[in-house]
Amino acid sequence: MLNRISDILKEQNIETISGMDATFLYGETPTSPMHIGGLIVIEGSLTFEDFKSILLSRIHFIPRLRQKLAHVPMSIDYPYWIDDPDFDIDLHLDHIALPKPSNWQMLRKTAAHIFSKPLDKSRPLWSFTFIEGLDEISQIPKGSVAILNKIHHVAIDGAGGESGLQALFDFSPKKYPIPEPEPWEPQPVPNAASLLTKSSMSFIESPLKFPGLVKDVLTATAQTGAFSRFKFADLPKATFSAPRTPLNGIVSASRTWGMAILSLDRIKALKNKMGTTVNDIMLGICSGALRKYLAEKNKLPRKPLVAMVPISTRSSHTDGETSGNQIAQMLIKLGTQIEDPIERLMYIQENAIKGKAYQKALGAKTISKIASTIPFGVANRAARIYTRYNLAKLHNPIFNVTISNVPGPNFPLYVNGHKMYLLSGMAPIIDGMGLIISIFSYNGQVTISATSCKKTMPDVDVFARYIRESANELEEHIQKWKPKKLKTKTKEKPEE
Repeated sequence: MLNRISDILKEQNIETISGMDATFLYGETPTSPMHIGGLIVIEGSLTFEDFKSILLSRIHFIPRLRQKLAHVPMSIDYPYWIDDPDFDIDLHLDHIALPKPSNWQMLRKTAAHIFSKPLDKSRPLWSFTFIEGLDEISQIPKGSVAILNKIHHVAIDGAGGESGLQALFDFSPKKYPIPEPEPWEPQPVPNAASLLTKSSMSFIESPLKFPGLVKDVLTATAQTGAFSRFKFADLPKATFSAPRTPLNGIVSASRTWGMAILSLDRIKALKNKMGTTVNDIMLGICSGALRKYLAEKNKLPRKPLVAMVPISTRSSHTDGETSGNQIAQMLIKLGTQIEDPIERLMYIQENAIKGKAYQKALGAKTISKIASTIPFGVANRAARIYTRYNLAKLHNPIFNVTISNVPGPNFPLYVNGHKMYLLSGMAPIIDGMGLIISIFSYNGQVTISATSCKKTMPDVDVFARYIRESANELEEHIQKWKPKKLKTKTKEKPEE
């Protein structure tokens, strides 16, 4: 009987969100809209009409763009994804021209203003803004346009977003006729009884899943003993032990956004010489910028800042799944108390190795499943109480900053013959975490973007400049660096 009910619900295309997805839904507040996105610059003379036609012709490759959330009566369970029978692409597209003067500062200001606005939760949770008037901006080819994309974090994570976004692009610069869009045949909207039945099924299954999750956690915890050769005592604990900084207060609703553009080849050359990873170099650059920014304000703590680094738990093989959040987290000390850039980088590398070993022992997928065991109503109410009473002021942060690194394709992508020139990221901030750094690599370039708010970091352009300066400083020190040679005992010459 239960199997038959389950089959009927599947036919109705009722898909629940996960516990991890739900954290981004019930964590949203008027000052913290929980969407991710970014700014893309397209070379050439791409028109808004052509972009709209291309999007319509390929939207079926990303089903989530035509789905919306359906809430269970009395909010007793997580919401469900359903097809939107009234989907209208015009409700998700905006077409504007950049105000004068059209320089980098105005582009960043405009992007931050658009990103500050929350998405309409009664419709599919995404929007694109087509921005013209970039001709006077240095480094950007004349005739280019920018596209600012937003999609709610409940629907997708950074890695999935980058993968899904590629469905809108081509690998070839050739132009082709834009095909007609696929017919849209949405599944019927489920009624309240169907949603309640689906929730009941979930409750029936949950007790059977919970013992398995407990077993996975206990087994993984026992396995960490195999890594006793690492001093895990040096790792940040999952408690409120990170130092207090101006970055970890109550956020405001108005976003600020800054960006630095670096060369991927230069970063790879640094990691090759030092024997680190690209991510270590990125963290080293961000650490240097954070140290300088806080030191200038006499707010640099003696303890090292702690970064939360998201880890994708997506399968390495291509399975076509790009929606939803498949991430775990790793905490890494950034060594901001260390003045020398080389010593700071070595400190970061050591902590990253330990963090990866610990995370591998416990299992990223096991960690991410824990969120699904929290009842939706309890978590929803807890999030609202935390925000309403500004509880972030009453404790030290778990971490000080989020640094997300999403590798993109190291080759050019095109939109019907128009080359994508630049790919950058934006991400949500919340009370207690007023700065998030998004790193994207694409076609030999790396963009390091800082999303904050006017209350936390009104001078985000200064911080973006410090990112570039930190990269140059680290490169200068690495070029001069020589590895220490190990001392060896000299053998005595045999007597003749």
